[in-house]
Amino acid sequence: MSEVFRNTVRVRFKHCDTAGIVFYPRYFEMLNDFIEDWFADGLDWPFDAMHLAGHAGVPTAELQCRFTAPSRLGELLTRELRVTHIGRSSFAIDTRFGGPAAETRLTVGQRLVCVDTQTMTPTPLPDRVRTAMARYLHSHA
Repeated sequence: MSEVFRNTVRVRFKHCDTAGIVFYPRYFEMLNDFIEDWFADGLDWPFDAMHLAGHAGVPTAELQCRFTAPSRLGELLTRELRVTHIGRSSFAIDTRFGGPAAETRLTVGQRLVCVDTQTMTPTPLPDRVRTAMARYLHSHA
């Protein structure tokens, strides 16, 4: 059975607009933080090791999102990540942000590419990272 990587984030004042709801670009910051958490805690390839020692990065090549309900100041959101494709140097993930009653707030489909940060060209994902990613692989519904 495939795993789901999940953790939580509290909606802070810095995330909100004057209406007290998350200003949509802040979701992308929360998304990037979540991916960084996944690489550190789920894949054992933290960004400091990846970027500094490994001269690698995983920039986003494609992003699709749907905002389905607002998130408000003080709420605790659950973030869930599933891998939908693993290629030689790229991979695709689906991420969901859920509210306190588990209702969906945001869904994101994303393709990232492993690159050599010195040349900014695609480079194969390390085998151990590909193996770790496979634990989160789900068929795309």
